[in-house]
Amino acid sequence: MLAALAAQLAELGDPPSAGLDRGPLGLAELQSACVDAALAAIGAGLCPQPGALRVAVRYLLDLLAGAAPGRAVEVRVPPYGAVQCMPGPVHTRGTPPNVVETDPVTWLRLATGDLTWQEGVEGGAIRASGPRADVSSHLPVRR
Repeated sequence: MLAALAAQLAELGDPPSAGLDRGPLGLAELQSACVDAALAAIGAGLCPQPGALRVAVRYLLDLLAGAAPGRAVEVRVPPYGAVQCMPGPVHTRGTPPNVVETDPVTWLRLATGDLTWQEGVEGGAIRASGPRADVSSHLPVRR
C-alpha cells in the first residue's frame, strides 16, 4: 500500500513521503491517503496509478458495506472488488437480482461525493439492475 501511495504521489510531483512525515500511518489512514492521491490524479487530468486506485476502491467499498450492512445488493467495481450490502432479502446462488456495477474512477468519484448517483446513472457510468439496486441513500461514503 505504501508503495502504491508513493508511486501516485511521485506521479503528481509530490515527494514520495508527502503527507507521511507525521509518523507511521495506520491501515485506514494509508487507505484514505490513497483515496486522496487518486482523487488528486483525477483532478489533475491524470489516470490514477493502478495500485493506489485498487487500494482506494477496495477501501471505499468496505466503507459502503460497513455503512449499509446486508446482502441484498452486490456492488461491483471490476477488476478491483465487489461487496454485498444493504438490508433485505439475501441472495445465495447465481447472479444476484440487485447489482450495481461501475468502473473504478466512477466509483471513486461517486463514493466521495464528486459525482451524484443520478449523474452516474443518467450518464451511463453506473449500471444498476434490480428493485433494490439504488444505493444512493448511503453515498457518499467519504467526503
